[in-house]
Amino acid sequence: MDWKGVLRRRLASPNTGNKKKNEQELKDEEMDLFTKYYSEWKGGGKNSNEFYKTIPRFYYRLPAEDEVLLQKLREESRAVFLQRKSRELLDNEELQNLWFLLDKHQTPPMIGEEAMINYENFLKVGEKAGPKCKQFFTAKVFAKLLHTDSYGRISIMQFFNYVMRKVWLHQTRIGLSLYDVAGQGYLRESDLENYILELIPTLPQLDGLEKSFYSFYVCTAVRKFFFFLDPLRTGKIKIQDILACSFLDDLLELRDEELSKESQETNWFSAPSALRVYGQYLNLDKDHNGMLSKEELSRYGTATMTNVFLDRVFQECLTYDGEMDYKTYLDFVLALENRKEPAALQYIFKLLDIENKGYLNVFSLNYFFRDEIFDMVKPKDPLKISLQDLINSNQGDTVTTILIDLNGFWTYENREALVANDSENSADLDDT
Repeated sequence: MDWKGVLRRRLASPNTGNKKKNEQELKDEEMDLFTKYYSEWKGGGKNSNEFYKTIPRFYYRLPAEDEVLLQKLREESRAVFLQRKSRELLDNEELQNLWFLLDKHQTPPMIGEEAMINYENFLKVGEKAGPKCKQFFTAKVFAKLLHTDSYGRISIMQFFNYVMRKVWLHQTRIGLSLYDVAGQGYLRESDLENYILELIPTLPQLDGLEKSFYSFYVCTAVRKFFFFLDPLRTGKIKIQDILACSFLDDLLELRDEELSKESQETNWFSAPSALRVYGQYLNLDKDHNGMLSKEELSRYGTATMTNVFLDRVFQECLTYDGEMDYKTYLDFVLALENRKEPAALQYIFKLLDIENKGYLNVFSLNYFFRDEIFDMVKPKDPLKISLQDLINSNQGDTVTTILIDLNGFWTYENREALVANDSENSADLDDT
């Protein structure tokens, strides 16, 4: 329809009314006619294209808090979905059968004691292994594991470990998703606390923990996840981020009954480590009120932290009537014990940035130390140091130690004398 022409003709037709229409009425009539004819031209306001009827619904409103039945239905449907996904994973018997088939179809010669398999046999195993294994027997997976073998083969052990890792990741994701109350792919602090609390009985290395300590252990464990994986302090972590980091591996390492003492000491989630951190907190709490004052925290470590740094800690960190609780203390410990990590440097950088400018200038550093810090970091801007400058310099741990710890400051100032002293002692030992 030539709706433009119709509109012109309609407006040009003589006025049949008794009164001459004013300008506003003409404009209103023009708009009404335009809307009418345009709607007819577009199909009367209804889309006649059948294709649009096939587009699936992609948004579903989450049930409100008072919609109890809908919430229950959503929880049950998610549980059924996760159970179905769990049944799609390889169980122990199926993994054993897969290993048997791989071993049976290995392609000689072996490399040392390592069995290999070529692409032809790889596909044969895929046909016999069953539908659950189909996703692993692809050209893409084979190419990913193919390295420098002159016969064009891959290691059977590497492939089997790849399958095991994938199965473990899916199992763990399903396990974590069961605690995702919101069903949005992330865990809140309370969700992760519930997960770890129910995980404790399955970890032999935690058998010695008293139940009265469980709540403190859970708090200690959960804090590491949130300190490093929730830098914006949103109160939630993506399940994908939990799976991508090594923390869950460290936690599940406690299933190993033969875990060495050295491994336990370096594992934040081990019983000795958790008891050490909590024991330090209790020792610092001289008035036994469950909180730490600035004076009590000043005895942390070697008791050499500067007063100006301690002032900044209590200015920036969450406190209750000027005192620090255990959760805030854990953030403090994680930052100081992991000074090479970006999250820890971000924590300390915020304390050093006394003017909240997003960089450290001469005034900020003079407040804590002197200008030679700039020579160590070599920032892009000679008058200020950004967080990225600190990370890129690979000197972040040294710089922050100098700025916040008197012992660190003394060690740096006397580094040449200490090296010379060590050399003399080594020479004396050689002489004897």
